[in-house]
Amino acid sequence: MSKTAEPQTRSLSSRQRCPQASGLECLAPLVRSAEETPDPIPTTIKGTIPPWINGSFLRNGPGKFEFGTDRYTHWFDGMAMMHRFHIREGNVTYSSRFLRSDSFVENSEKNRIVVSEFGTLAMPDPCKNIFARFLSRFQTPKPTDNANVNFVKYKGDYYVSTETNYMRRVNPQSLETKEKVDWSQYIAVNSASAHPHYDRDGSTYNMGNSYSRSGFFYNIIRVPPPEEKAAMEDSADLSGAKVICSIPAADPRKPSYFHSFVMSENYIVFVEQPIKIDLLKFMLYKIQGKSFSKVMTWEPQHATIFHLVNRHTGKKSEVKYYTGPMFTLHQINAFEDSGFLVMDMCCGDDGELIGEFTLENLRRNSGEEIDEFYNSLCRNLPRRYVLPLTVDEQTPADENLITLHNCKATARMTKPGEVYMTHEELHNDELLQFGGLEFPQINYGQFNGRPYRYFYSCGFGHVFSDSLLKMDVHTKELKAWRYPGLYPSEPVFVASPKATEEDDGVVLSVIITPREEKSTFLLVLDAKTFSELGRAEVPVNIPYGTHGVFNEMG
Repeated sequence: MSKTAEPQTRSLSSRQRCPQASGLECLAPLVRSAEETPDPIPTTIKGTIPPWINGSFLRNGPGKFEFGTDRYTHWFDGMAMMHRFHIREGNVTYSSRFLRSDSFVENSEKNRIVVSEFGTLAMPDPCKNIFARFLSRFQTPKPTDNANVNFVKYKGDYYVSTETNYMRRVNPQSLETKEKVDWSQYIAVNSASAHPHYDRDGSTYNMGNSYSRSGFFYNIIRVPPPEEKAAMEDSADLSGAKVICSIPAADPRKPSYFHSFVMSENYIVFVEQPIKIDLLKFMLYKIQGKSFSKVMTWEPQHATIFHLVNRHTGKKSEVKYYTGPMFTLHQINAFEDSGFLVMDMCCGDDGELIGEFTLENLRRNSGEEIDEFYNSLCRNLPRRYVLPLTVDEQTPADENLITLHNCKATARMTKPGEVYMTHEELHNDELLQFGGLEFPQINYGQFNGRPYRYFYSCGFGHVFSDSLLKMDVHTKELKAWRYPGLYPSEPVFVASPKATEEDDGVVLSVIITPREEKSTFLLVLDAKTFSELGRAEVPVNIPYGTHGVFNEMG
């Protein structure tokens, strides 16, 4: 279904609502290559690290931005670097390793960039003759296995993941790189996201793409729980993985980009947003000497479509849910309530953000240069959309179907089988002073897919996050941790072993700064009060990263 965005009186965009910045500092030190620390080193503890925390805080992200004289163009292109803060009895050690992906190994052997990444096209081998170099332009570029986005888990094993068809299994204790895993060897998909969801029965859900002569499809994948006998084998195991639902793209020539998806206890929602991948340009981009990032376009003339799927049966709803053009990378949580599906997500009004994170932009000088770039960026804010689950022939038209108490989101049936939705802002004006938010996390183990109250995130008063935030979705009240010159990573919640309340536990985040060399620290906040309990200082430089997890078995 290709639908034009419904005309409506639009309020100020998320960028216009947040204040303009002035006098921002240069962040170039946060996006330079780092050295790995393969053997664990001690940290200096300030304050107190609660002795009940027992495990490893694992982080991923780009950590090497050049080989020889070749330089990567985009931040997403940097070679994956894995970090481990091992916490036990109030003490913390740190280690890190580069992922030994095929991309990393081949680039290292040749001392130049030989594998194309998201924003950097690998140049033909200069040792080849002119004719061979010309022909190499017409070869389909192979997907990278530079898995620098997230740590994910399937059947009890840890993998690092990006958004191609390749993952790498890793040892979460030693950060050793293990075998490369190709999704297409298990199921008919050409890629998979780096943000799966985990069911309480041990199974894992994810989204992948596939394309063939019959069209372009978004596929919901289910990987079953581990079997007891499989636990003895030290090898990747995605056996039993199935595509439970295939959703055809609204425009098979221009499918939508996606980074994550929505899951509640009974449903999965795929958000088809108007960030489009032009498949014709994709086929031609190497011939034209362009990187993959150039084939993505923001097309706000199209609506955003919500595809509702029962995750137990794989059946897709016949109802078409849609809203105006918006951009989302990360969902916060989703849950069912009295015949409605409540979805909370970080959303913006401009989808041109992704291609802008070039290293040239991120390394702009302090003041006017970096101010101009930051002020041009979309700001993401938390929104709530509500899908009515019982729409049929008797549903009244042009009447707000949302009857949840104190809910400002709306849903109206505009014609039989089509429902247009507007969102509720899930914040008050105080949040705007923090530049919006991203990287949301919740008490996932207990509250994912269920009614919840709190989420934790990064505030973006700079190009990279410069604060940590705790949001109460009932009252929209905000707690914040923010200090000049300190840039936190995505906060990860760890529940205390005797927790009786949702925010009983700690929030972990890695803090880096461009102002001092080797002054990184692991921050531990009390999740309830959002006050600092302690920090573990480590004398290394860590680049700004992407996502992380807490491995309790560490």
